Amino acid sequence: MIEGFIHAVSVCGPGLDDWPRSRPILAGSQEYVWREAIPNMPSILPANERRRVGAAVRLALTIAQQAHEMAGLAPGSISSVFATSNGDGAVMHAMLQSLAADEAVSPTQFHNSVHNAAAGYWSIATGSQQPASCLAGHDATPAAALLKVLATVRVTQQPQLLCIYEASMPPPLDAKRPTRGLFGAGLVIAPQVGETTLARLSVAYQPGVAVEGDMPSLTALHALARGNSAAQLLPLLEAVARNVPATFSLALLEGSLRVRVQPWSLASESSS
Repeated sequence: MIEGFIHAVSVCGPGLDDWPRSRPILAGSQEYVWREAIPNMPSILPANERRRVGAAVRLALTIAQQAHEMAGLAPGSISSVFATSNGDGAVMHAMLQSLAADEAVSPTQFHNSVHNAAAGYWSIATGSQQPASCLAGHDATPAAALLKVLATVRVTQQPQLLCIYEASMPPPLDAKRPTRGLFGAGLVIAPQVGETTLARLSVAYQPGVAVEGDMPSLTALHALARGNSAAQLLPLLEAVARNVPATFSLALLEGSLRVRVQPWSLASESSS
């Protein structure tokens, strides 16, 4: 088992505009209402880049920026992992349309089609020279990303940003990869306790123990968790919002990842 400490969280999805407004919903004290997510244009993006990015990149940069701000860190000051299974499906659709019509592909579209587009824009916007990894693993993307980040935190003893996001695919691509809405979540995970510590996060890989993945406590969020692979992190977000311990599983290829969240206020009380 490997562990780290969550110092910040961020979220953007249908009916979940940001962490401050989503926390009472995830805690069960406010009704959840589905509403299409429209991520704001990140303030850190230069004007030239704002004209080039699509919804997927806006989503990723929004949650990355919010997580840094909550942790009291300058954007781009720590290493990062950007994880998405779809990438930017709208850009891929536009490129495929151009190729099918025997037309030239837009250089901007080609530039945005690579899987590390969001990480590249993040580095440009923040002027960051910190390492950035880009990861995809189909429906196992959230589990693989959590394992990657916590392993890196343990080895480097440095904090990491985890940015997991998914945007829906336009037709006809959506027939092959249905994705419900836009959803993204960000975490700042560090090797030590700090002033902003929210919870202890532990994971253990279980080979040969395949699971479908656990659902969030709120029944109203089940459709989102089933329909958008990034929303598999909802049980983690609920645990932080409710300040209660939680243990759940995520599918990870032929095995699974067992995830345990222990709110730091409770963990510190039990150790004192």
